[in-house]
Amino acid sequence: MRRVHAIVSGRVQGVSYRAATASMGRHLGVVGWVRNKSDGSVELEVEGDDEKVAAFLTWCEKGPPDARVSGVVQTEQAVTGADATFSVKR
Repeated sequence: MRRVHAIVSGRVQGVSYRAATASMGRHLGVVGWVRNKSDGSVELEVEGDDEKVAAFLTWCEKGPPDARVSGVVQTEQAVTGADATFSVKR
């Protein structure tokens, strides 16, 4: 199990990045959250099985079709078990 905090930069707001991220998280069976930041980036935390988290983060490097990701900065976090699903925070 692992938990990762990530900041995704590029054209990631206004392209359904948050909704697609939450959908992919649920599809892969990981939990966490995603939200827009005021600087135009997207922030997220993901937790789950190592392989599923790795697959999720690989997807985040590309995102949905209209996104143009220029970078994903990842930081390992302590596993919390606090999230029941993958949600979009406002």
